[in-house]
Amino acid sequence: MSERLSFTDLQPRPADMRAEVTAGLSRLPKRLPPKYFYDQRGSRLFDAITELPEYYPTRTEIDILERYGSEMADLVGREVLLVELGSGSSSKIRVLLRALKPAVYMPVDISREHLLEAVTALARGFGELKIHAVCADYTAPFALPAGLGDRPRAVFFPGSSIGNFDPEEGRRFLERVGAILGDGGRLLIGVDLIKDFSVLNAAYNDALGVTADFNTNLLRHINRELDADFDLAGFRHEAFYNSVESRIEMHLISLTEQQVSLAGESFFFHEGESIHTESSYKYSIDGFQSLARGAGYEAERVWTDANDLFSVHCLRFAGVGYGTDGEGGAVSDDSKRQ
Repeated sequence: MSERLSFTDLQPRPADMRAEVTAGLSRLPKRLPPKYFYDQRGSRLFDAITELPEYYPTRTEIDILERYGSEMADLVGREVLLVELGSGSSSKIRVLLRALKPAVYMPVDISREHLLEAVTALARGFGELKIHAVCADYTAPFALPAGLGDRPRAVFFPGSSIGNFDPEEGRRFLERVGAILGDGGRLLIGVDLIKDFSVLNAAYNDALGVTADFNTNLLRHINRELDADFDLAGFRHEAFYNSVESRIEMHLISLTEQQVSLAGESFFFHEGESIHTESSYKYSIDGFQSLARGAGYEAERVWTDANDLFSVHCLRFAGVGYGTDGEGGAVSDDSKRQ
């Protein structure tokens, strides 16, 4: 592309998508992987969601980054290799780049077209920044491109996307991020906080119906990529806060009895049957830091907004095996696996 802007394509193959989708629709209750929200149209719809008045996470996180970006840079260090997982439109990273001034910025996102658009625009705004974009499914293990040198590494994981994993999956994901960081590397991660249920429910049920369109677009993406025949008008969006699990759940509800064909298989839906499309877990600060300790991290700093809606954590990776002793404390040095 250019000396300052390069690209590695590790986008999942259609066969991988087919296997995951058919496996999810064969389950009871049915599920679909939320990563497939993010084709080009879905990515643009999500960008629109972030600007809605009901959707507080994006503007609140940006405010935290603007207020405390210099403190974050002091902890993370400058001239690092900065990897952003799920970079999307790159709106938040602009704030952080001005403070961090990394040697190399590496955005990772599953939507190739949206990623290329975003980094091309970013390169125009940061004329000296070296960017190596990677199209990949960051929720699965993947190898960073070769030739990055031995400079210190940091990972930025904004937007509370950690909430899309159940807690055990989240712990394993954080361990994989630790493998990217190496011992002593730092993770800046956005985490949505537990709050009034009405605020949470409104954020996922906006008045304009953009979130409903985003949810239904998942079926449109599957129809196009896998030659399926979902009737989009045959499903409605539903989102609610599950207080027992401390998570928002998004579902697509079948409006009638119907049958869907996909990859040579047929899937039957009863009227009222749900496809669970996304979970978004909410955490207390102590609860998330306990999860992070179980994945080998030391909590160094946390920043929140004035209303305690959202948090950004700086975590130092201490090595897999650092973990906890079952009471939330660090294990002894003898138990560490380097």
